[in-house]
Amino acid sequence: MSDGEDTPIVKCQHRRWRSVFAAIYSARIFVSLYKKIINKKQILRSLSYIALDVHDSDSSDDRLPSLSVDQKTLTEVVREKSLGTLSKLGGVKQIAASLETDEKDGISTNEADLAHRVDVFGANRYQKPPKKSFFSFVYEAFKDTTIIILLVCAVLSLGFGIKQHGITDGGYDGGSIIIAVFLIVVVSAVSNFKQNRQFEKLSKESSDIKVEVVRDGRRQFISVFEVVVGDVVFLKIGDQIPADGLFLDGHSLKVDESSMTGESDHVEINGSNNPFVLSGTKVTNGFGSMLATSVGMNTQWGKMMSSINSELDEETPLQARLNKLTSAIGKIGLAVAVLVIAVLLIRYFTGNTKDDQGNKEYIRGKTKFDSMMNSVVEIISAAITIVVVAIPEGLPLAVTLTLAYSMKQMMADHAMVRKLSACETMGSATTICTDKTGTLTLNEMKVTEFWLGKELMGSISSEIAPNVHKLLQQAVALNTTGTVYKPNSRSLPEISGSPTEKAILSWAVSDLGMNLDDPKQNYELIQVEAFNSEKKRSGVLIRRKSENGGATQVHWKGAAEMILAMCSQYYDRSGAVKAIDEEERVEMRKIIEDMATKSLRCIAFAHTKYPIDNERVLQESGLILLGLVGLKDPCRPGVRTAVEACINAGVNIKMITGDNIFTAKAIATECGILQPNEDMSEAVIEGVQFRNYSPEERMAKINRICVMARSSPFDKLLIVRCLKQNGHVVAVTGDGTNDAPALKEADIGLSMGIQGTEVAKESSDIIILDDNFTSVVTVLRWGRCVFNNIQKFIQFQLTVNIAALVINFIAAISSGEVPLTAVQLLWVNLIMDTFGSLALATERPTNDLMTKPPVGRSKPLISNIMWRNLIAQALYQVAVLLTLQFRGKFIFDVDEKVKNTLIFNTFVLCQVFNEFNARKLEKKNIFQGLHKNKLFLGIIAITIILQVVMVEFLKRFANTQRLNSGQWGTCIGIAALSWPLGWLVKWIPA
Repeated sequence: MSDGEDTPIVKCQHRRWRSVFAAIYSARIFVSLYKKIINKKQILRSLSYIALDVHDSDSSDDRLPSLSVDQKTLTEVVREKSLGTLSKLGGVKQIAASLETDEKDGISTNEADLAHRVDVFGANRYQKPPKKSFFSFVYEAFKDTTIIILLVCAVLSLGFGIKQHGITDGGYDGGSIIIAVFLIVVVSAVSNFKQNRQFEKLSKESSDIKVEVVRDGRRQFISVFEVVVGDVVFLKIGDQIPADGLFLDGHSLKVDESSMTGESDHVEINGSNNPFVLSGTKVTNGFGSMLATSVGMNTQWGKMMSSINSELDEETPLQARLNKLTSAIGKIGLAVAVLVIAVLLIRYFTGNTKDDQGNKEYIRGKTKFDSMMNSVVEIISAAITIVVVAIPEGLPLAVTLTLAYSMKQMMADHAMVRKLSACETMGSATTICTDKTGTLTLNEMKVTEFWLGKELMGSISSEIAPNVHKLLQQAVALNTTGTVYKPNSRSLPEISGSPTEKAILSWAVSDLGMNLDDPKQNYELIQVEAFNSEKKRSGVLIRRKSENGGATQVHWKGAAEMILAMCSQYYDRSGAVKAIDEEERVEMRKIIEDMATKSLRCIAFAHTKYPIDNERVLQESGLILLGLVGLKDPCRPGVRTAVEACINAGVNIKMITGDNIFTAKAIATECGILQPNEDMSEAVIEGVQFRNYSPEERMAKINRICVMARSSPFDKLLIVRCLKQNGHVVAVTGDGTNDAPALKEADIGLSMGIQGTEVAKESSDIIILDDNFTSVVTVLRWGRCVFNNIQKFIQFQLTVNIAALVINFIAAISSGEVPLTAVQLLWVNLIMDTFGSLALATERPTNDLMTKPPVGRSKPLISNIMWRNLIAQALYQVAVLLTLQFRGKFIFDVDEKVKNTLIFNTFVLCQVFNEFNARKLEKKNIFQGLHKNKLFLGIIAITIILQVVMVEFLKRFANTQRLNSGQWGTCIGIAALSWPLGWLVKWIPA
């Protein structure tokens, strides 16, 4: 059956069955009535007729669609792109009918209908590979070489200890190390597991894109996951196609199928030669609508995506730098450990070490093998533990924690991070290139002025000549990608489309009395040139449907000065056509400039008519100007403050816009990018001017440019390249498909969440969810905060690393003993790596961050200020602890075990107090804003409580002795001196 026939075979069969059902149902009612009468034994007067109200079951809202076409057929017809198979199925119209889809009104919004389609054809979701379990993170933590060596030593120590001293006394040393290692492994695994789940959640949110469909005649945006087979989906430039399907209607539709086929050439989609649309491909030109025929795992894209596991453990540049630092420190630690092993073994086997009773530990020929091996294992454990403390494995963990924390907080501040590296890179940004529309402005446009010829019009409908009025309605209704939905005559119209389209349609409906459907029913579109940011205009070639082969008309709409250049005549108020001479052209340009200086976006309409249908091209000259409209798009509240904050932070703001130079100047001045007394000759240029500069001129002038008007996407890419060559770290905002190259080229690509196309979002690193420039500044603050938090943690951790290495090394060389045991060092490691990174990596951004100049590309990770702070604290700790090591017994009149406990307790408390110092790298007041960071205070409290437990209650486990109040006071007093020391050191210029 051909596409044109009204009643498909399937519907005919359905109606026959309904007729049979109605007949049977009616007969049963007659029988039921007859039985009631007989049972009651009533005699009724015979009637000449009986009226029965029989409802067709088709009118019930509960009836589910029959969907008389199978999924396999739908999948194969699109995948194989077979026109022959499509023709056998009756064409696109027959498939739409089989899916019970109205090409204009779409499918029903009935929940049961939608659920039935999901049951029959599946949901638009992909099967993801199984998530990593918690035990896989535990296994990864156990794979660490130092952890494995420690466990081997612990097992050996356990074995020899039990053999020598029995289970009761011999298992403490080895058992303590095993418990400590397990504790570190579990804490690390829990932390990594939580971050992984958070990244997965963010990844899921970033893939939830919005798709425009029509249901029950109403255009609406739904989640891509809610698209079902039978949906009519609207496509425009930049959209990612959400399902496999068939072309229904549209113009100049081209898609990029390289993600599926690998072919870089864009493929034209039309109803005659290639109506097949593949999921996952992207629209590069034109617009149209499609019928969804396969979703989710029934599409090629779905099968491909299900086999890809998105890697969330992306290594950022900062993590790479930290891994190098970790490796370098680890090598130093390993060298120290080897020296310590060598010295301790030599001292042991030469009889220079003594046990707790003062006897030699090793006497040649007398010491038992088990005792000797136990001592050797203890020496190796202590040395390996030095390596564990020396290797700052907490650095990558701190980066992960601070990135995860900042990503979560940025989500609340309307910014979704797609690439982890962008968080930290944004902190180094020196220049932000921003769009105007929707970013600096509200993107809530409204027509505030209309000019007909050289006259500003007031009450439009009464003042315009009927012929011009009719042409204006045609110009708006036929040359638009927007829609007007009005369920009934009393309801307000719902207008959809881009902000510019919505403003013009709203003006046409209210002021021109336009009904969008009337021109569309009377005229057919022969050719369409869709709007793009290169030409900044769109055009249509139309013909009245009743005049087949008759006259055609062209309508153009776009940037006012560009449309004016295409016109040689204009309509006046009376509807007369007048020629545009040079004087009048200058006058009209002046009108456009005056509108632009009032921050209005100027759009012009032009028209011409061909007497006979001998033209198939859109004429671009000799047009008649229909009119000019001025659209007001006010600046966003708070944008001026945000721009000032960036300038104070040493970040340059450059506005790149497609608007004309006068509108650009007005908005830039209003936002604070330009100062009223600034020299505009170099600060404001047009894209074509910048394009025509020589490379040397561009590099010389790039830093002075603040505003670029009438720019193309290529100009944006060019300015980004020039800025990067000049040493800048560049952030760029973009929303269009053509912005993708600039977003990729920039150090940080920022796409717009509301107006941004899917292509732009995919090319970006961060999505600004509310399209607001203030959110861009928030991202800048968080970026600086990430870098600052990492520096705080590096300073804190390196202080501990240096102190622990030096103390153990000197003590081992001089006395043959390591004052800090393996378990104690592992406890210090836990405080440093996990608790320390949690406390310091979760500091929120402060206003101070925005008063410093940007870091840029070349600044070292460890600054002079950090070296000053950490060396001072490390020297103090080494001096105090070595004094306790060599003179502690004499000073405090205590035994060896209490002295070692004093060293351990003082060392841990020094780290607790130094954690406060690390909060502020430069400021002398380290307590500022402390009350706001509840997590920091909580971690300090937990650390202190656990330290008391270690010293006072876990004596055998931690190899400690209980301390009296005086000894505790001494430990706290020594550690607290790190505060005034930190304050004094900050007076030294770095």
